[in-house]
Amino acid sequence: MYYNKFSDYLRKKYGTKVYKIPVNIPVTCPNRDGSIGTNGCLFCGEEGAGFENLSNQLSVKKQIEINTRYIGEKYKAEKFIIYFQNYTNTYLSMERFKEYINDSCVNGVVAIYISTRPDCINDMQLSFLQEIKNNMNIDIVIELGLQTVNYHTLKAISRGHLLAEFIDAAIRIKKYNLMTCAHYIVDLPMDNMDDVMEGARIISALGVDQVKCHSMYILEGTGMGDLFKKGLIEPVSLEEYIERIITFLEFLSPEIVIQRIIGRAPKERSLFCNWGTSWWKIHDMIEAKMLEENRFQGLKFNYLNGSACGHLFKNTQ
Repeated sequence: MYYNKFSDYLRKKYGTKVYKIPVNIPVTCPNRDGSIGTNGCLFCGEEGAGFENLSNQLSVKKQIEINTRYIGEKYKAEKFIIYFQNYTNTYLSMERFKEYINDSCVNGVVAIYISTRPDCINDMQLSFLQEIKNNMNIDIVIELGLQTVNYHTLKAISRGHLLAEFIDAAIRIKKYNLMTCAHYIVDLPMDNMDDVMEGARIISALGVDQVKCHSMYILEGTGMGDLFKKGLIEPVSLEEYIERIITFLEFLSPEIVIQRIIGRAPKERSLFCNWGTSWWKIHDMIEAKMLEENRFQGLKFNYLNGSACGHLFKNTQ
C-alpha cells in the first residue's frame, strides 16, 4: 500500500463498505455575503463545491432518505456518512446548525462530515458536536478548506483568511476529540514544490486526521477564469502535478488518511480541468509512478519530535 486510502480506512473502522451521502443546506460564505468579501475565492464558482448535490430546498431528512434509498438499493449499503459539502456549513445560526445535525442522526449513519472554512468554526458548535459524537456514537469530521500554507498565495486567491486561522481551528477541534480533514490544492500556480512540502509538514505537525487533495480547475465566471483567459496564469503540467502530489504524500505522516488525490469539476463551465484527462486515469498514473519508483506516504516523514538532535541520544538509555 503506497498511501493510506480512505476506502481501506472506512472498511477497517466500520467493518464494511461505507457510502458518503452529500447533503446540501441553504448556506452561503462570509467571502460572498460581504462579511469578508463579495466575490468568493478566486477559483470558486457560483455553485460552490456542490455541483452534484440535490436541491437545498429539500429538507435534510428528505435528501438523506432519497440518497440512502438509492445507494442502499443499488449497492446493498447499510452504513453511511452524511456529508455537508457545499459552501460554509457552519456559517449559520446555532439553532439551524443543531437542527440540521440532529436531522442527520438517523439509522445507519456512522459519521457526519462537515465542510467549512477555518475561520467559521467556534467552540459552541464544537461542544455541541462533541455531545452528538458521545451520545449518538457518531464520528464527527470537520473538513477545513486550507488549499495552501503559503500566506502570499492565500491572499492572491482571495481566501479571506491566512494560515493562523487554520492552525487555530485544527488545534481547537482536537480539544473536543473530533477529527479534522484538510482540503489542499497542490498545483496552485502561485505555489512551488517548497510550498507543497511545507504544507504536508504543517498538516502532519498539527495532527490532522485526513487530507483531501484537489487538482486546480478553472471555471468560467470566476476571478481565476478571467486571469486564465488573459494569459496571466498558467496551470502546471500534468507531469508536475503528479510529482507534486507524490512529494506531498512522501512528507505527510503515514497515519493521515487520504480521501482523494485528484478532484473533478463541473463540465459545463470548465475552462481547464485535469489536462483534458479522466480523473481516474490520472489517479492510476500517480499510483503507477509511486510503484515504479518505490515512493510512498511518509517516506520523508522524519522531521518531528526533535529529529534534528536525535543523533545526540542514540547511545543513551
